[in-house]
Amino acid sequence: MPMPAGIGAVDLMLQIPTDDPTTMYDFLRPLLLDRESREQFKFPAQYMFKNIPTTRKSSDYVGIALDEMDKVGIAQAMIGVDAKNLEAQRALREHPTRFFGSFQVNPNLGMEGVRDLVHAVEAWGVKAATAFPAGYCPQVPINDKRFYPLYAKCVELDIPICICAGVPGPRVPMGVQDVALLDEVCWFFPELKIVTRHGCEPWTDLAVKLMLKWPNLYYSTSAFAPRHYPKDIIDYANTRGADKVMYAGYFPMGLTLERIFKELPDVPFRDHVWPKFLRENAARVFKL
Repeated sequence: MPMPAGIGAVDLMLQIPTDDPTTMYDFLRPLLLDRESREQFKFPAQYMFKNIPTTRKSSDYVGIALDEMDKVGIAQAMIGVDAKNLEAQRALREHPTRFFGSFQVNPNLGMEGVRDLVHAVEAWGVKAATAFPAGYCPQVPINDKRFYPLYAKCVELDIPICICAGVPGPRVPMGVQDVALLDEVCWFFPELKIVTRHGCEPWTDLAVKLMLKWPNLYYSTSAFAPRHYPKDIIDYANTRGADKVMYAGYFPMGLTLERIFKELPDVPFRDHVWPKFLRENAARVFKL
């Protein structure tokens, strides 16, 4: 039951810090209609989090990320990378055993978006696509035809796609992230590996049903402090889902690694679940 030490965790959602994190969310601004989100929040889901991480000014933000990872025993972390994120590119280039990349796809770009994904794989060796259906402008439902070329390309490239599912934290409409929409995608693309992000709430029981149904559907714990991991997911991991649930954090967006790893030992996972949850499942699915 206690969390074992020395596993060398894989964090499936981490980002290189910056002294101005607000710029990371510029893409959401057209969707934010309430004044608090637009003018007061440092990041769009701020109302949900306490003690949001702050980063000191530095000439080496990659080094800050590595220091925080080392303190809690994270061996590898997946970070988002694109043409503008030079620090993420440097992290991948200089520390290939510690970081691996993901690329945020944009289904509104049609074939240009598909080519962008291929470029990310070729240029930075990214091991996953990511998607935020409620964050696109216009929004794109999980099962929308605009996503289908990207899903097909992920199958061809043999990489998973990490999709935000459930009610989004930012104050934007939620319908496009209804967990039920995953069912059609899993049916039409049985080879596609899908890893959900950001909780799947309030449909965690449905997420479990779909993971039982579809072999290539997985769950990651991104953006949730361990004390708030859904009971449905913990129970599933402890029974039939030990190979389906993976650790993902949320540093530096909303959670410190110190808080996450302080709370993790209190999660009631069974002994056989811990190494799978912290490392083995991610190593298998993301081909680390």
